[in-house]
Amino acid sequence: MSDSHDAGPHETGQQRLRVLVYSDDVNVRQQVILALGRRPHPDLPELEYVEIATEPVVLSNMDAGGIDLAILDGEAVPAGGMGIAKQLKDEIYRCPPILVLIGRPQDAWLATWSRAEAVVPHPIDPVRLAEAVTTLLRPRVPAATS
Repeated sequence: MSDSHDAGPHETGQQRLRVLVYSDDVNVRQQVILALGRRPHPDLPELEYVEIATEPVVLSNMDAGGIDLAILDGEAVPAGGMGIAKQLKDEIYRCPPILVLIGRPQDAWLATWSRAEAVVPHPIDPVRLAEAVTTLLRPRVPAATS
């Protein structure tokens, strides 16, 4: 793998952005993927999803690099997305952006503690999720002209 953890696929010649989707609930992972689709905004290349159900696999995938955005379910058990987000931000140099799905509006302050760049509440609103993802991914897409 590459030495730089933030080297996304766009830097290796691929056209897709890799989005890690973590939840212990397959239905939540599918809701995220269906809400975003292949291309949530015309400014972005197609998305490639990496579905993950357990914390150790999230950590190994993020450590390996090549992920452009991580979407973590704050309601996942036994390891919630906010705790994982905090660990990733503490341990990975130039960690890619993280979006946390929260169950209650009162949990927004915890997402701040976790250092996630964005928060979207359950139930998932496809428009709100797409807007947040587009905002986080846009800086990771190189300009068409230099």
